[in-house]
Amino acid sequence: MAGILDLLNSDLGKTLISGASKQFGQDEGKTANALGAALPLILGAMKNNASSPEGAAGLLSALGNEKHSGGIMDNLGSILGGGGVDEDVLQDGAGILGHVFGGREQNVAQAVSKSSGIDLGSAMNILKVAGPLVMGALGKETRQQGVADQNGIGDLLGGMLGGASNEQQSLVSKLLDADGDGSMIDDVAGMLLGGNKKQGGLGGLLGGLFGK
Repeated sequence: MAGILDLLNSDLGKTLISGASKQFGQDEGKTANALGAALPLILGAMKNNASSPEGAAGLLSALGNEKHSGGIMDNLGSILGGGGVDEDVLQDGAGILGHVFGGREQNVAQAVSKSSGIDLGSAMNILKVAGPLVMGALGKETRQQGVADQNGIGDLLGGMLGGASNEQQSLVSKLLDADGDGSMIDDVAGMLLGGNKKQGGLGGLLGGLFGK
């Protein structure tokens, strides 16, 4: 499985970036940066949750739902094609974010907003679209690879994170522990913008993908 950020360089990623930027009235470059932050953060939180047997079982159960079989990836053009994002997708996304971030979605949206330069509302909407997309990509892979246990889902999530696991988990933990005073969000946003490129990981990945 290719890394989740490779998705943004594919035809599917171009459709996602173009459609989301039009839907939410944002510049395509900023939308790409927002998605480049949102997708690994969602995956990292899922990996964090799946580190316990209960969390892994819950994720595998959700991935077994036909809604997360990967169909969203085939229908992305119509979902983001003009008439407004399907409300079912946004509701599903809100539910996914609530589950994986445990009520800290606002912290994550603030970090995505600060790192990409888009407003908070658009950052939250992009996260809501990214959630079902990540679940669809994961659901498709679990079916193709026959993933059915904690080790399997952990390996799959690690592979999709593209080797950014240590810094990524630290970043996710910081976000989920943030007390809302803004300083932690600034730190995480700085990392997302590539401040720690020498260490590789997420900052380097995003810097390499979108940096000039």
